[in-house]
Amino acid sequence: MENGSATPGAALGGSGNETLGRMPRQPLELQVVTILLVLIICGVGIAGNVMVVLVVLRTKDMVTPTNCYLVSLAVADLIVLLAAGLPNISEVVASWVYGYAGCLCITYLQYLGINISAWSITAFTVERYIAICHAIKAQLLCTVSRAKRIISSLWLFTSIYCLMWFFLVDTTQVTFSDGTQVSCGYRVSRSLYMPIYFLDFAVFYIIPLGLATVLYGLIARILFMSPLPTSLQHSCLGSMHQGSSLKLSCRSNRGALSSRKQVTKMLAVVVVLFALLWMPYRTLVVVNSFMDPPYLNIWLLLFCRMCIYLNSAINPIIYNLMSQKFRAAFRKLCKCEAKNAENPVPYPTAVYYSVTKDHSHDSSDHNTEKQDLSILPAPAKKNKPDK
Repeated sequence: MENGSATPGAALGGSGNETLGRMPRQPLELQVVTILLVLIICGVGIAGNVMVVLVVLRTKDMVTPTNCYLVSLAVADLIVLLAAGLPNISEVVASWVYGYAGCLCITYLQYLGINISAWSITAFTVERYIAICHAIKAQLLCTVSRAKRIISSLWLFTSIYCLMWFFLVDTTQVTFSDGTQVSCGYRVSRSLYMPIYFLDFAVFYIIPLGLATVLYGLIARILFMSPLPTSLQHSCLGSMHQGSSLKLSCRSNRGALSSRKQVTKMLAVVVVLFALLWMPYRTLVVVNSFMDPPYLNIWLLLFCRMCIYLNSAINPIIYNLMSQKFRAAFRKLCKCEAKNAENPVPYPTAVYYSVTKDHSHDSSDHNTEKQDLSILPAPAKKNKPDK
């Protein structure tokens, strides 16, 4: 994955006919730190992303447009962790051990996972914008079937786009006095690779983040600047004197608004972490594109790699911390709530939302936050008006 920053293997060059001195080896402390961090981060990330996929596929209420994009993001993160994280262990201990075919396939999968994750984030950002800022159109545009078609198109386009990496990488073999070192790197010079990298940098980092910044600004204006329409505010103020049905409707809309804010905050955190954790690597590659020789401090490279792996591992933790529904689904999947099976705890914000639709008619949020009707308390009897 660090090919763009001129990895040591790529920098060695040569055809392997020349015999050099002793084979260079990574410091022992770097090997130990790398192995421990990779095992911890990738282990947690693989388990968490697998859980995200399972809870959405196995829980009917979790199959929503937003969660479909989160499944796409989880699969992309799994690819990054498996194709970039785990092979890093063997690379830091020895040379490239996966051969020529492994060099091509692993490089292809690395960029496929990276690029799909960027556009999955863009897709759910656009879906949130339409669902909140254009609630009427959301009934037609924000559907599960449309989300699946968009995801399929993104994966197809990105899979074809990443095929170019099969023609850009190759293995290099260098013979030393105490052995042979094999590395996986670019077969073209950095000057030829720069246009490809900057295209990749713009399409899968700058544009998604720029678009997300604008759209979340518009979403925040709707949700946090003017959270309730004036007419709805008046109706809520007078609901204390107009019966239980209006109270229920008012609390329903407030619950829907609260759940929308919760989902939007969670997704905004995912976008912010994506921007921050990818920034060290992207910055390093941009700097190295204009430096000769490139800056290849081994500890900085380790930090950049760990940030990328952490970005692919942290999203399930964010869902667990910020989404009540994901948290409950994770617990159910792990059999952690067996003791509470007889006395399930109702969800306070979404109980009313499952009964009365939000005035914005946001089908996406309605499907995301609805709960089991069986936990709804029995309606109170109407009192006769005093004469």
